[in-house]
Amino acid sequence: MKKHLNPVLKYGGILAASLLYAAAIALFLDPNQLAPGGVSGIAIIVNHLLPIPTGTLILMMNVPLLLLGMWKLGFQFVLSTLVAVISSSFFTNLLAPYGPLTTDPLLAACAGGGLLAVGMGLLFKLGATSGGTDILIRVIKLKYKHLKTGSLFLITDCCVIAASALVFRNVDLALYAAIATILSSFCLDLVLYGRDEAKLVYLITDHEKAIANRLLEELEIGVTYLQGQGAYTRDNKKVILCAMQKRLLPRVQEIAMEEDPYAFLIVTSASEIFGEGFKDISAPRL
Repeated sequence: MKKHLNPVLKYGGILAASLLYAAAIALFLDPNQLAPGGVSGIAIIVNHLLPIPTGTLILMMNVPLLLLGMWKLGFQFVLSTLVAVISSSFFTNLLAPYGPLTTDPLLAACAGGGLLAVGMGLLFKLGATSGGTDILIRVIKLKYKHLKTGSLFLITDCCVIAASALVFRNVDLALYAAIATILSSFCLDLVLYGRDEAKLVYLITDHEKAIANRLLEELEIGVTYLQGQGAYTRDNKKVILCAMQKRLLPRVQEIAMEEDPYAFLIVTSASEIFGEGFKDISAPRL
């Protein structure tokens, strides 16, 4: 997300993302006693024990965490998160009377987990969070930037799921909450990092120039030559290295076979690729 995003668009987006987040809790998770983790999961558990609305509990529990965020992440970050926390808490209480939209725990887990991830992912992209463990994870990622956000949520949420099994005295509900958590973790990484669907190809051939030229001209794929040597023949060869979107791989294979039926291809998946035509290496890591 651009650093100087129009404030109206930014906070409008935060409100919309908070509504999605609240809908996941109020319409699917909370009324089915599914506590998928984080402060929202703790609030769902406490709501079962005390007659306090879940949205109100979420707001109360976020106060000390917001203070931590102000200390570690700055006032501007906390301001955006404060708007998200207040609005999501308000929307949760507002939507609560309309739930549950389904009483099937599996459907509730899938719909709730998916909506939760989309809401959190959009908030992260807008420079905010839904509060709670989101703030803790932001603080952790200040030091450990290589850790993926969805995976961190998965670890912290396991404790809340275990607690829900004890409080609700229902292992089945805890397992459904685990499904919601796993789905949410996957969807969150999808929203934040996208699907690279990228392939990395090593191509060993005696017709490297012809193949490289066609890749450059027909597919506009960047090509790099690596120096190689056959261990048996001792012949020096140029190995073609190229990264591409997954959809282009069949055409690359066709070009290689047309130019050299004896070409040797090694195809592997690339989890992330940075550079022109792929991800911006200078973009902040979420």
